[in-house]
Amino acid sequence: MRLSTKGRYAVTAMVDISRHGGDRPISLGAIAARQEISLSYLEQLFAKLGRHGLVRSVRGPGGGFHLAKPAAEIMIADIVRAAEEEIKTTNCSGDPSNGCKQDHSRCLTHDLWEELGGVIQNYLASVSLAMVADGQLQSAHACGAKREFDFITQPGVAAVAHG
Repeated sequence: MRLSTKGRYAVTAMVDISRHGGDRPISLGAIAARQEISLSYLEQLFAKLGRHGLVRSVRGPGGGFHLAKPAAEIMIADIVRAAEEEIKTTNCSGDPSNGCKQDHSRCLTHDLWEELGGVIQNYLASVSLAMVADGQLQSAHACGAKREFDFITQPGVAAVAHG
């Protein structure tokens, strides 16, 4: 599975804006300093986030970025997708007729990794930016609570819970 630095840094920067922004724009320099992320890297990421409608820029003195919509409406999957397009869990080219092996066949564990990719995507699509920014995921684990996800169902087999 490959979740690149782009995806992780984009989520971190968006959480920073959610926590520190309020009604005022946040400069990339402030995010870079607080999160120890390169300013030039953030500039590239925020161009992508802006193109996907997740942030809006404010120019001029006191300018910066703010969320384009409420944090509760921005899903982590949207941020990751905007930053890096897709999470790959297989080595396949993406063309269903081409597998991951040199002869273009699928490896023995292809379906396992492809299914995992779906579970990860569904999980990230179920978590909002607000949940991360408000620490709701951490508090669920600290209390011993378990979030259940019924992503994988097969005929005749009970749903598998993930948490």
